[in-house]
Amino acid sequence: MTTDRLRLAPVTVGDAEELFVIMSDPAGWWYQPAGQHTELPTTIAFCEWVAAMWLSDGLPYWTARNLATDEVVGLGGARRHRDRTWNLSYRIATSHQGQGLATELSIAAHDAAAIVDPSVAFIAWVDEHNVASRRVAERIGLTNQGIRTDPSDGEIRLAYSDRRLD
Repeated sequence: MTTDRLRLAPVTVGDAEELFVIMSDPAGWWYQPAGQHTELPTTIAFCEWVAAMWLSDGLPYWTARNLATDEVVGLGGARRHRDRTWNLSYRIATSHQGQGLATELSIAAHDAAAIVDPSVAFIAWVDEHNVASRRVAERIGLTNQGIRTDPSDGEIRLAYSDRRLD
């Protein structure tokens, strides 16, 4: 899949070294330092986990490459949560932030999730103080449904959704 500036391909273990650069950058984890990958095997395990979801759900995360240079600039997409809703997630290399790539990737994720299963909510679970991610969610048309419990880890976050949540 391509967007205006990105080539999006399913995450594979072969992407781990390039993705580790992004996943280990402490500047990219300012809002949630515990999520930072400090060792390559963590990123390898993450890539294996994501690749397995492609088989079970037909859609989780992509490796995002710059169309012009083939450089890995991020990853993200939509994956199923335990409650079967779609979860939007993305991580853009800090050197490429502020260029609208997160929005571009998020629109592609929403569109893909709507094709695979439009019957469930598409949700961006956002830490309340992560203003940049809140803006991305709003730019792609998601609305703030208030503070809720994120089913992926039980943390309290804002839920931005493409529909009303009960």
